[in-house]
Amino acid sequence: MVTKNLTPSMVKKYIPSRKAKSRKGDNGTVLIVGGSYIYHGAPILSSIAALRCGTDLVYTCVPKINVSATRSVSPNLIVLPLVDQKLTRGAVNKLLGMLPHNLDSATIGMGLAIQEKNSLLHLVKSLLSQDVRLSLDASALIPEVLPLLANKNVVVTPHAGEFKRLFGESPSNIKKERIKTVENYAKKFGITVLLKGATDVISNGSTTYLYEKKTPGMTVGGTGDVLSGLVAGLLSKNRNTLESAAAATLINGLAGKATQKKLGLHMTSMDLLEELPYVMKQFDKIV
Repeated sequence: MVTKNLTPSMVKKYIPSRKAKSRKGDNGTVLIVGGSYIYHGAPILSSIAALRCGTDLVYTCVPKINVSATRSVSPNLIVLPLVDQKLTRGAVNKLLGMLPHNLDSATIGMGLAIQEKNSLLHLVKSLLSQDVRLSLDASALIPEVLPLLANKNVVVTPHAGEFKRLFGESPSNIKKERIKTVENYAKKFGITVLLKGATDVISNGSTTYLYEKKTPGMTVGGTGDVLSGLVAGLLSKNRNTLESAAAATLINGLAGKATQKKLGLHMTSMDLLEELPYVMKQFDKIV
């Protein structure tokens, strides 16, 4: 098992070059599915993060009750209404009929209210059958989803509580044991696990990356939603789930450091989004 600390020089290799003559759609098409009556902001943060990391097209799918509020935040968002207030089988079927054919990746779960587990499983199964790379977060992290994911280009992004719900075991506070637990579940289920914490642990079961943030300002709500959007955005350009998750982790962390340096412990996740282009500019390559 290989364990490494994440560095910018590593991440530079994980972000593909952009062709000088590329056209709209060549640099990633992403779907974001999230939101609920209470948590309207989560999918917005993910969507803007995905756009900020250089994705050409982002489709933001939210319950119809949130559509007007979501559209009003930014003209950059392409908003698809979920026909029900929560994720239902009918809403999933309607959504699948609306999606573009060239979808590269998706992230599901941020603030999402799910009426029936089977609706989530149906969405995940349908997207995977179309070779869409997935990032799963928050309410999408349920144990029933695990059998669908093996070796299918999927990243899961739990915090400690979600990790326990997903895998049935709480990650240890002892660093060595925490790493081993993440590695074991990543290997067992054929997925990339990104365990969020003061030190993020990212593993596909054979290689593990660590990133110590040292930014207590990032405990503010929404930083995980930004991370989910970055994972999906990078996955749209790089099929390798470990590399995309690692790159997203470092970029999110560097943006957090820059924001905390500027604003102290008074940042919001919207502030984090503003820093993403400056952080990512160092990784730009045009061929």
